[in-house]
Amino acid sequence: MKTQIEHKTPKRAALASWLGSAVEYYDFFVYGTAAALIFPKIFFSAEDPQTAAIASFATFGVAYIMRPLGAVVLGHVGDKFGRKKVLTFTLLLMGFSTFIIGCLPTYNQAGILAPILLVLARLLQGISAAGEQAGASSMTLEHAPENRRAFFTSFTLSGTQAGLILATLVFIPLGKLDEAALMSWGWRIPFFLSFVVVIVGFWVRRTLAETPAFLEETKKGEVAKVPLVSLLTNYWADVLRIIFAALISVVSTIFSVFTLSYAVNTMHIDRSTMLTVLVLANIVALGAIPAWAILADRIGRKPIFIFGAIGCAVLIWPYIWAISQNNLMLVFVLGILLSGVVYSASNGIWPALYAEMFDTRVRLSGMAVGTQIGFALGGFAPTISAAVMGTGPMGWVPVAVFTSITALIAAVSAATATETYKTPIDQLGRDERRLAASVRHADRTV
Repeated sequence: MKTQIEHKTPKRAALASWLGSAVEYYDFFVYGTAAALIFPKIFFSAEDPQTAAIASFATFGVAYIMRPLGAVVLGHVGDKFGRKKVLTFTLLLMGFSTFIIGCLPTYNQAGILAPILLVLARLLQGISAAGEQAGASSMTLEHAPENRRAFFTSFTLSGTQAGLILATLVFIPLGKLDEAALMSWGWRIPFFLSFVVVIVGFWVRRTLAETPAFLEETKKGEVAKVPLVSLLTNYWADVLRIIFAALISVVSTIFSVFTLSYAVNTMHIDRSTMLTVLVLANIVALGAIPAWAILADRIGRKPIFIFGAIGCAVLIWPYIWAISQNNLMLVFVLGILLSGVVYSASNGIWPALYAEMFDTRVRLSGMAVGTQIGFALGGFAPTISAAVMGTGPMGWVPVAVFTSITALIAAVSAATATETYKTPIDQLGRDERRLAASVRHADRTV
């Protein structure tokens, strides 16, 4: 154990996770912003704006179809061959697919081929995102000090928020362009810029050492031959628990994609104003996420996550109502409170909460598979919301109902989990029943 601790590099692992997640989710959220504001007008027929909006949101959600498959493959690689290999691959794939989107022809230039190519590139983004957060969270957890695991794993989500900030900021000056310039060449700039940020993230990650926990497992010959088999045999209940808890992601995509579109395209609030709300909320989240994580290291993961989920279920109502009333002051205040403060409670804690349900042999697979199936609904939440959206001043109510229900399901699921903030890392996911079952399975050793 002493040798393991001496080789832990928590600060370096946290920095690598932060930068990598920022790069990955800059690319991912650039797409989300473009899907809300740009793509309905350039990748689909302009004859029916509502149908074009639903189709554009569907291309945002289609990446989530590939994420469960990507989670299985990348989880297998990460648990059998190491976390570092997964994190390098996901970074390069995301950068490549994002750059390609910036090169695509529009509907007027290529017809139906344009949205087909867009979907293919988006599927590649989905594969990449499937392994990113699970890999980064596993990496930081296994490098972190025992009593600060939530704090260090929270850097993965802080990086995600930073990526969202960068993705939104880059669209604010572009919003000042005239419509013709924005739709012809301006929208491509954020996608081309991903090339620059990928280089920075790759340089940091390539020098990061593999985690001590995984190296110890390899040394003992305990690496699972087929991690997915061991996972579904011994941890199926935890995978289900994560799937339902991960529905909290609906709040994020409703806030960052659907309400952006609703505010700009339906309520005609200035595009730059709403983008500024997103930026400010995520700047607040950069501080709130580690603060909630520090508290979780002291009182536990469950109460923090549950508070965040229930708070989101409540606050989504006044936030969308404020948009429907064009009350900009309330939009700013409630947007920052909802996404920046309350959602950060759940968002900053889930890397530790989920990762600590599993032992090292299946940790990356368990997190990846569970979260990506749950995130799939989050990915299609804007499409579902656009479909159920009513007409008139109260047309937003079905969207609020849908968001609240998913957040409450997440809270209930987290409440059924075992509290692990005081459990040593070598004991995580290793109750007597699972250990006995593991011995009986032929995939215990390579």
